[in-house]
Amino acid sequence: MAVNIPIWDGTATFTSGSSTPWGFFDSDAQFQSDAPKVAQWCAKRLGYPIIDIELQDINFFTCFEEAVNEYSSQINQYRAKENMLSLQGSDLTLDLRDTQLNNNMSGVINLAKDYGTEALSGGRVTVYTGSFIMQGGQQIYDLGDSSIVNLENGSVTNGITLRRVYHTQPPAIVRYFDPFVGTGMGSQQMLAGFGWGAYSPGVSFMMQPMFDDLLRLQAIEFNDYIRKSSFGFHIDGSRIRLFPLPTNSDTGALVHFDYTLDTEVNSPIANVSVVSDFSNAPFNRLVYTAINSAGKQWISKFALALSKEMLGAVRAKFSSIPIPGADVTLDGADLRSEASAEKENLLSELKEMLEATSRRALMEAKKEESEYLEETLNRVPRPIFIG
Repeated sequence: MAVNIPIWDGTATFTSGSSTPWGFFDSDAQFQSDAPKVAQWCAKRLGYPIIDIELQDINFFTCFEEAVNEYSSQINQYRAKENMLSLQGSDLTLDLRDTQLNNNMSGVINLAKDYGTEALSGGRVTVYTGSFIMQGGQQIYDLGDSSIVNLENGSVTNGITLRRVYHTQPPAIVRYFDPFVGTGMGSQQMLAGFGWGAYSPGVSFMMQPMFDDLLRLQAIEFNDYIRKSSFGFHIDGSRIRLFPLPTNSDTGALVHFDYTLDTEVNSPIANVSVVSDFSNAPFNRLVYTAINSAGKQWISKFALALSKEMLGAVRAKFSSIPIPGADVTLDGADLRSEASAEKENLLSELKEMLEATSRRALMEAKKEESEYLEETLNRVPRPIFIG
């Protein structure tokens, strides 16, 4: 049975909308112009017209479109990876294809918000205020009892986490006699010893260092801590134990506290309808016309590798063709092996070039340049100035 294999006739006509499978770049005038040229170049690099090429122009156009799309994908993948920490949380409607991106701190701040919540220094979770009613003679209170607990938001049945309890002894300053009116702590006796006690107000003639006030405050606090039952609390599950034992005069008083809702703390959702990861980073395909000459050269080589791979697949299907008195063996397997190696080399070359232009690589290169420049300048003789 005769096998009719279409042979390349040396002509290529590009028709927008039908010559490529996807039509990603068909509306680009430069792409329309270059497609037939790339087809001619690939065919000649494969041996045409000395060797018959079992491909048609649409096959070359398909390889050309795939090569441009692969170049665009590699560039966008690199940019997304390089800037992902800054991109997360940004607007999905943006097109960052031809945009210079700032290395902002938004990603780092978002990562730190959970730590900020635990440290009560900001965060992504709202800290609410609540209180419970204190009873004389009762130390233990069940914060799961909604009848005694008043919450700003949420319910104790859904789970809350206490962040701060406002149950401390009165500050020492409220029990410190005002030094500016000369009362207490022997101030008047000290002034009388200097002969100024008869003056009114005598304290006008007294000036003491700030640390004197701080030492007196510290003495009051140490006295409360060592000699008295210090104010405090202990939390065990949903129960809180107050120290010291509340007296009858404390009945009806409110103990205030700060809390967070477990449903908000444990929620994995930080934001919605924003850039979340690599899958929705808003990088559209590159505009073919805007690609520089180096990029277009890479695209041409990759299109050639894809064409060689396709030609190898065709020839592998017809590994041998019978002719009178013999068989002709085709080189499909060799072409596919060569094409695979060429594609891998081209991708590796592009990735290495992109890594060489990363922020880190450029900063390291700038550092080395600065060090070399400094070393060079240090070898320059310095003139001696005589004024």
